[in-house]
Amino acid sequence: MRIPLTWLREFAAVPAEASAEDVMAELVKVGLEEEAVHRPSDALSGPIVVGQVLSLVKEPQSNGKTINWCQVRVVPEGATQTLEGEGISPDGVQGIVCGAHNFVEGDKVIVTLPGAVLPGDFRISPRKTYGHVSAGMIASSRELGIGQDHDGIVVLSTLGLDPELGTSVYDLLGLSDQAAEINVTPDRGYAFSIRGIAREYAHATGTEFTDPATLPAVPSSDGQGYPVRIEDAAPIHGKPGADRFVARIVRDIDPGVPSPQWMVSRLRLAGIRSISLPVDISNYVMWELGQPLHFYDADKLAGPIVVRRAVDGEKITTLDEKERTLSAEDLLITDDSGPIGIAGVMGGGSTEVSSSTRNVLIEAAHFEEVSIGRSRRRHKLPSEASKRFERGVDWRVADIAAQRAVDLLVELAGGVVDPHGTDIGTEPAAPLIELAADYPAARVGIDFSQEQITKALQDIGGSVQSVETGYLVTPPSWRPDLETKDDLTEEIARLVGYHKIPSVLPVAPPGRGLTRVQQQRRRLLQAFADAGLVEVYSYPFVSLVSNQTFGTSEGSIKLANPLSEEFGYLRTSVLPGLIEVAKRNISRGFRDLQLFETGSIFLPSETMGTSSIPPLGERPSDEVLDALYEGVPEQPFQLAAVLAGNDHTGRAWDWADAVDLARLAGDVLGVEVVVSQGQHQAFHPGRTAQLSLRDGAVIGVAGELHPKLIAELDLPVRTVAVELNADELFAAAADVIVAKPISGYPVATQDVALLVAAEVPAGDLLEVLRSGAGELLEHVALFDDYRGTGIPAGKKSLAFGLRFRADDRTLTAEEASEAREAAVAAAAEAFGAVLR
Repeated sequence: MRIPLTWLREFAAVPAEASAEDVMAELVKVGLEEEAVHRPSDALSGPIVVGQVLSLVKEPQSNGKTINWCQVRVVPEGATQTLEGEGISPDGVQGIVCGAHNFVEGDKVIVTLPGAVLPGDFRISPRKTYGHVSAGMIASSRELGIGQDHDGIVVLSTLGLDPELGTSVYDLLGLSDQAAEINVTPDRGYAFSIRGIAREYAHATGTEFTDPATLPAVPSSDGQGYPVRIEDAAPIHGKPGADRFVARIVRDIDPGVPSPQWMVSRLRLAGIRSISLPVDISNYVMWELGQPLHFYDADKLAGPIVVRRAVDGEKITTLDEKERTLSAEDLLITDDSGPIGIAGVMGGGSTEVSSSTRNVLIEAAHFEEVSIGRSRRRHKLPSEASKRFERGVDWRVADIAAQRAVDLLVELAGGVVDPHGTDIGTEPAAPLIELAADYPAARVGIDFSQEQITKALQDIGGSVQSVETGYLVTPPSWRPDLETKDDLTEEIARLVGYHKIPSVLPVAPPGRGLTRVQQQRRRLLQAFADAGLVEVYSYPFVSLVSNQTFGTSEGSIKLANPLSEEFGYLRTSVLPGLIEVAKRNISRGFRDLQLFETGSIFLPSETMGTSSIPPLGERPSDEVLDALYEGVPEQPFQLAAVLAGNDHTGRAWDWADAVDLARLAGDVLGVEVVVSQGQHQAFHPGRTAQLSLRDGAVIGVAGELHPKLIAELDLPVRTVAVELNADELFAAAADVIVAKPISGYPVATQDVALLVAAEVPAGDLLEVLRSGAGELLEHVALFDDYRGTGIPAGKKSLAFGLRFRADDRTLTAEEASEAREAAVAAAAEAFGAVLR
């Protein structure tokens, strides 16, 4: 939900100097999550003003285009230009080349002068083009970042504007405004409106709230308005699909009147595209009050409006021009011609308001949440209206929203309101919730006073009655989510302040053992030790060069008071310290090494450290502690290993051994580690593996260190290493690892050698063979990669060993061969592989 600040200030006491960040900081206090800040001016700078086309000369070009050589005045006639800089004309008349053709002499347009910067860092400066020096640009809405129209430039008269020449466009088009975007949870549908957010801001700041849903005169239904009936024969959960329907008519509107710029600007900042004045008014009222509206062309209606359930198979063509087949659960708006809208989701095309509409019927209804949600999902039709209806809309605001739309149509479109209105339905009974006096304290862990409880419940709009056991509370009509005493308790805690709830560390009960992560960490360390590796610990302080070589590209954290300038940074990889340990041991004669280490690395964040160090001898305040924690860098837990020299059989370690260690880490935790070709500045360019989870998340690297690095560090030839993000492994680990039973039936082995393009990764081909062979395949492994004599240029031969076995029988040679042939066929289809 985007909240333009100028709009919010109409109903809440937001300081004039407050930014979107300031507003979100207040709203966070009452449980609304901040999402983003939207400031059009962030992408714009420099002089962007109103100009008038004095002359326009069309000049055909050799490339078939016709350009306009324009003289544009950007200051009032008789005034001089106050701006200075290259290309700024002192008399206020700019020569500009323009390729658009939707304007004529005398039109007022938007001119970006030299020195202006448009979205995408597009800088305006004088430049020679088509034989002229163009000192500026006449802008389109897309170039300004305020729309998608690039078929022509913005002609201000089409927007209903006639500003003075030289007027800054920032204020004229609302580009100086800003919006705070928050995430609205499903239980707080009232926050999908400026009305709801203004109320929450008042709660957070203790300031005044002006409710926009208080119009001085809303006419009641007199029975002479447009006829409407609610006939819901199949209510869901016993609730009628519609329990209120307000209809108002405004006649003789001017369909050619453009939407006022203030409305367009606010809607645009709220994320809504301007379409036409009636549509913009319906969206504006919905955003302001939270009540979705639907406008019908009254002249296209045939007979009374009837709200009913659909007949299975009934059809409707919606506003998106798609024909939809309806279900008996769908709630419809109909007239004598049939369905004219899916209630609360989308209107029908037959009664759509168009550029020729003169008479408008306004619908403001209240629909049942479950019914709307099911129809929205069934037809895959998410809309701003359904988003609000399925979360709950204020039953009592329908007539006020309709009147607000009537007033805007009369004021802006010159319409005449029909004095007769329609308002049918029955207000649902408000729940009466019993809240024991001691219940909030027992649930939250803080002693709330009677004054705090009563004030919080009244602030949210509830009616509170004190009784002997506690309170009887009737929630306000805009809070259908409040149904139980736990809901009320949450509201009390939220408005009194989450920060007042004490933090109490639980006492660990005896005999429960290690936590899940502790168990996984021990299992991982034990597996590496059992594999013959020796665990070591190194300092977390490294040089900047080491971080740049082995770490990430996210920068390094410099220590304020390092032990030595050489090691003045916190590590962003465990490998530098581990390699230093290996170097020290090699220098002392230990040529064959298998080392591993676990520990945290330190990745910089936006806020690093704090300028305020708390004094000794007293507990820092919560604010100081928060600032300290905000300055603590991210510290993922890593696992790394280095293998140098030979193994116990005298075989030299290679990159495959490093990959096997990564797979070992995955096996002991029940996580599949996906191996693919990778790149890393510290590793050999052709012998580096990228390590990922099945969902694609990259968790590490393995392979042979770069030959130049090995020579520089004086390490044994082909020293290999692996580093993994252990936190990611722990998060993906299975809680219980179930061992697969071993079949007692014999295996059938077959080999296959395939010719493929040299760039095809062996791992990708192996995966295709595995999936193609089917359930009988127990294991597949690459045992040969040949590119020598007899192999065509650009090709390679990859040989795989396939092992087949069944759980319930001895496989025949034919069954194994059939599975092998299926695997080869899959490889041929995927990579054009050919049997060698």
